[in-house]
Amino acid sequence: MAETKREIERKYDVGADAELPDLSGVAGVADVVDKGVVELDAVYHDTIDQVLLSDSITLRRRIGGDDEGWHLKLPVSLTQGVRDEIQAPLSDSVPPELSSLVRSRVRDAGLVPVMRLLTARDLRHLVDGEGALLAELSVDRVRAERLTEDGGTAEWAEIEVELADGADPALLDRIEKKLKKLGVERSSSASKLAKARAGTALAAARKRPAEGKPKPGKGKKGQKGERYTAIEPKDSAVRPDPVTAADHVLAYIRTQRDALVALDPDVRRDLPDSVHQMRVATRRMRSAFRSYRKLLDRSVTDPVGDELKWLAGELGVDRDQEVLAERITSRVDAVPETLLLGPVRARLRIWSVAGAADSRSRTVAALEGERYLQLLNSVDALLADPPLRKAAASSPGKALPKAVRKDYARLEARIEHALALEPGEERDVAMHSARKAAKRARYAGEAARPAIGKPAKRFAKRMKAVQKVLGDHQDSVVARETLRNLAIQAHAAGETAFTWGLLYGQEEARAARRENELPGVWHRASRPKLRAALSG
Repeated sequence: MAETKREIERKYDVGADAELPDLSGVAGVADVVDKGVVELDAVYHDTIDQVLLSDSITLRRRIGGDDEGWHLKLPVSLTQGVRDEIQAPLSDSVPPELSSLVRSRVRDAGLVPVMRLLTARDLRHLVDGEGALLAELSVDRVRAERLTEDGGTAEWAEIEVELADGADPALLDRIEKKLKKLGVERSSSASKLAKARAGTALAAARKRPAEGKPKPGKGKKGQKGERYTAIEPKDSAVRPDPVTAADHVLAYIRTQRDALVALDPDVRRDLPDSVHQMRVATRRMRSAFRSYRKLLDRSVTDPVGDELKWLAGELGVDRDQEVLAERITSRVDAVPETLLLGPVRARLRIWSVAGAADSRSRTVAALEGERYLQLLNSVDALLADPPLRKAAASSPGKALPKAVRKDYARLEARIEHALALEPGEERDVAMHSARKAAKRARYAGEAARPAIGKPAKRFAKRMKAVQKVLGDHQDSVVARETLRNLAIQAHAAGETAFTWGLLYGQEEARAARRENELPGVWHRASRPKLRAALSG
């Protein structure tokens, strides 16, 4: 069974003969306990082209130490040295619970051993006055062996400081201040694997025939003062600034693709808000295809958009259940105890748990399916070879505002239609349709913001305000239907349905208030100055 811990650590470059510094004078550290030297043998796994390292992810099988086994490290904040480490017991092959967390990046490629790190760790424990562990301090002497065909080795030493669970992160700053006084600087490598990859690249290059050697570059210093040109991950290349209208749209789509892939392990781990954020990324990408169809060929983008709609629907089951449960629970919590008649909380809890289990299993099943992987591959292919139309090369200052204005006109028509209807089911459907148009207009404004600037930012903000009112109205419609079903279930079980009816009435009143608010919110969002700013 995999376990997760939040790892906060910092690494520092030192010479091969470095000794552990005396940190007993650091504020908060009462004693430094010698734990001896630990021998660690870690084999890192990745794809042949090392897509995991490209995203600062490491997967290793390590023997030695008190936590030997499989470790998958996912970045949380690279600048602060914060990562989530998911651990699984030692086994011969990559545990399924870890391989699934990198599936969105690895796809159908195999995970193979790419690097072996042999580390002699001279370890100390920094403890407080009561003997509680504050941090682990070590000098690691590392030998890296590249396991790919080109081979290569590298050796170095580094100081590693890892914060103990629950310890104050400010301790790391105090330790770093002391180390700086001793002339020790923070390492520029995010991980041992990154340092090993760069270091062994030099040794591998030396093995090649002379004509195959890379030209010297101003890379980082090697072990003996040489300079090498590190082989950078394929996605780290600096992309040129967007120039054409299509450049801006493709940059926006690429951002959503990256978000979708990065959020995949968070959704599988059931982290808060991850499903919502992943769903938003799919919707933003699909919206860009539709809003900017004059720039990108629909014969290519429409099929991808259909698959994005499918994925958003699968994610929506989980997200909609989560939102609905939170909404009804908050409504129940606000009801005076004297009006909570019958086993209201118990029935709500049963409904919530059952719904969450069903929606969760459906979401995970979608991410495990081949259809999802094919969707990711299709988006990658589209970005690698964009289906550009003639207008793609046009000026972003003209093409993008034009698309935004078109989405605005669609929203305007739908809102006017909804407001012209009498309250009831037909208006509810029309307002939901307007809500979807508001999202599309908002996302179109977001995509245009880098090119248009403040006008697009203001436009997106106003559209978000409209979307919020329409969204709360739709949430009320869905909540009322659920409350009605809960009332029916309660009545069939011989319970009073009074409280469910009370909550239904409250939701009905809330929806009516949102309908009354909409004209004012829409008036502010459709001010002539804002429309003029997007006139192109």
